[in-house]
Amino acid sequence: MIQTVIKRDGRIVGFNEQKIMAAIRKAMMATDKGEDERLISLITDHVAQRGKAQMDVEAIQDMVEMELMKSSRKDVAQKYIAYRNQRSIARKAKTRDIFLDIVNVEKNDVTRENANMNADTPAGMMMKFASETTKPFVDDYLLSPDVKDAVKDNYLHIHDKDYYPTKSFTCVQHPLDNILNCGFIAGHGASRPAKRIETASVLACISLECAQNEMHGGQAIPAFDFYLAPFVRMTYQEELKYLEDLNGEDYSKLYDEPLMDYIKQPLDCLMGVDRVRQHAINKTVGRVHQAMEAFIHNMNTIHSRGGNQVVFSSINYGTDTSAEGRCVMREILLSTYEGVGGGETAIFPIQIWKKKRGVNYLPEDRNFDLYQLACKVTARRFFPNFLNLDATFNQTDEWRPDDPKRYLHEVATMGCRTRVFENRFGPKTSIGRGNVSFTTINIVKLAIECMLEVGHASQRDSSIVGHASQRDNYPLSKEVKEQRIALFFAKLDRMLEIAAKQLDDRFQFQKSALAKQFPLLMKSLWIGGDKLAPNDKVDSVINQGTLGIGFIGLAECLVALIGKHHGESEEAQELGLRIVTYMRDRINEFCERYHHNYSVLATPAEGLAGRFTKRDREKFGPLKGICDRDYYTNSNHVPVYYKCSARHKAEVEAPYHDLTRGGHIFYVEVDGDATHNPQVIMGVVDMMDRLNMGYGSINHNRNRCMACGYENAQPDLKECPRCHSHDIDRLQRITGYLVGTTDRWNSGKLAELNDRVTHIDDGEQSLF
Repeated sequence: MIQTVIKRDGRIVGFNEQKIMAAIRKAMMATDKGEDERLISLITDHVAQRGKAQMDVEAIQDMVEMELMKSSRKDVAQKYIAYRNQRSIARKAKTRDIFLDIVNVEKNDVTRENANMNADTPAGMMMKFASETTKPFVDDYLLSPDVKDAVKDNYLHIHDKDYYPTKSFTCVQHPLDNILNCGFIAGHGASRPAKRIETASVLACISLECAQNEMHGGQAIPAFDFYLAPFVRMTYQEELKYLEDLNGEDYSKLYDEPLMDYIKQPLDCLMGVDRVRQHAINKTVGRVHQAMEAFIHNMNTIHSRGGNQVVFSSINYGTDTSAEGRCVMREILLSTYEGVGGGETAIFPIQIWKKKRGVNYLPEDRNFDLYQLACKVTARRFFPNFLNLDATFNQTDEWRPDDPKRYLHEVATMGCRTRVFENRFGPKTSIGRGNVSFTTINIVKLAIECMLEVGHASQRDSSIVGHASQRDNYPLSKEVKEQRIALFFAKLDRMLEIAAKQLDDRFQFQKSALAKQFPLLMKSLWIGGDKLAPNDKVDSVINQGTLGIGFIGLAECLVALIGKHHGESEEAQELGLRIVTYMRDRINEFCERYHHNYSVLATPAEGLAGRFTKRDREKFGPLKGICDRDYYTNSNHVPVYYKCSARHKAEVEAPYHDLTRGGHIFYVEVDGDATHNPQVIMGVVDMMDRLNMGYGSINHNRNRCMACGYENAQPDLKECPRCHSHDIDRLQRITGYLVGTTDRWNSGKLAELNDRVTHIDDGEQSLF
């Protein structure tokens, strides 16, 4: 008698006779004679009783075929055999088609799913081969039936599903002092603690690279200035010791003396100790600058994940007021401004300026000069972005201006927008923590279903819908709106339940990993991981991280429900806030039920922005203002094509930042060359401050010659003035990070890029 079954993936599960009965019944339903319950039971019993104690799936199916062929229903046997063959062919055909696209270097949304990955290289091909074969395995063997259906029916997207079987996590904020002060083991070699700025810079790169190979998301350093500052002083002391050897003097009294700043100055007219001090400062600044240049260069050339991707790296800085911390910030900013290679803009690391009153925001603040420099650099190089520590939800009572480790109580973020701060299971900090995994709900599809189920008959007519009927032709009554909205919340509630349970299921799978599977992450980075032995499971520490439930297309969702998006209607804005507030409240309930750090994420959709839309348009047609474009608007953003002032866009999006504590970002599109107008950047940061926004950045025009790397901001540049190449591309932000060429963008994001309109025109400074 059959007791256990060996599944196709090698797992052993208990025998379930209902699966045999369902398969036979399906074959019978495809025949003219229909079902025969007696025969179904008889064949199932024969197979169950005559089989071995343990059998594989294919052997059981062979037995079913034999029993059907011996019965009077040869027609059912034929259907059953045909169905088995179709399933086998379908599995192979889908994989074959995808593999051929990869082999033939086809440009499509599969091979352009991630703009930071070159799927045309051998390593890139191997990653895509692995990715596309792993996803079906996850669907078939790791997802519950309701989650699998939600994914199949386009309601839900599980991010980084191809990494699901690896039990890896999304991202982490590196406590870099652990690495710099203690060293670490990577592969077969051990790195000693750093003693000078050059070594500290290299170890920071290695930490980010090694961790990237253990995770599927981004890597960030939460306090780049604080962590590297001590090594500026060590380097300064080293320079003094060189001078001691040269001059035969003792300068030990200068080793630890307070310095106001590290600024290069001429040595003319300086004598004695003053000359020695300034000479050591000048040499130190030069070395710090070279170390920062090397850090940026390495982060754009060192590859991880099988040698195919540069690290998704971010660094946060801005609040260290020490002379050494200021030196680090100044030189990383100047190096960024100069560019890499031929002067081109560095793609990584994403740099994030932590803005804080009393530290760097007002003219009287110690680091205000560096804030001005940061705005100048952003006006030319897109980075740094700006993180508002003064936002009410980014503050904590633990922060003190005189605390040398105040960075422990400062929120830090990832460049694409991931935010980790609140914590039910440990300290409120970003450091040593990250997102464990996240899933996104297609709220647009939920709203479309409500629109078609409640409203005018013509709107339910597929022929009208399929031709993108004008939404303004059908004014909606208050009753229709209320019915649609009530139905929407019911659908949303069910999908939130499924998403929360799916994330818990994935968490239960992830927590069974052993610490030795993440040698750097669990030894030196993840909070509490250093207490684990190599063979300990990680379940005791990973709950310090977050589980994110995201959403996409709030604008299109609102159009489907009430005919307007939140950028063009106060009524729509009220409903949008109601929807996201409801998500926040339900997710807080999930925190209590499942005992996790759930949070709402304003999803940074890249491939997903077009994937959801394409499938919804295939089902519902090109609905006007909803799925008639090739993408859905990212999270709660005002649509990129909607022309409005920067102030209006900010006022609409600002309230969502407090609600989406798993991560959010605000964008402003600037017209033309911002290089000589950093005041525009400062105006945007001022606006973020006034409106209690958490995180934001500025986009502007930047042309890049793909032949020689030359860049400028000239509108519609056709020919490179340096090498005369016509291979000109636009440098642009795709979600939260830059991409060196739009050639790697998928069709949805390219369509979005082409639709983007500016929010600041010449003469609009008063909008701030």
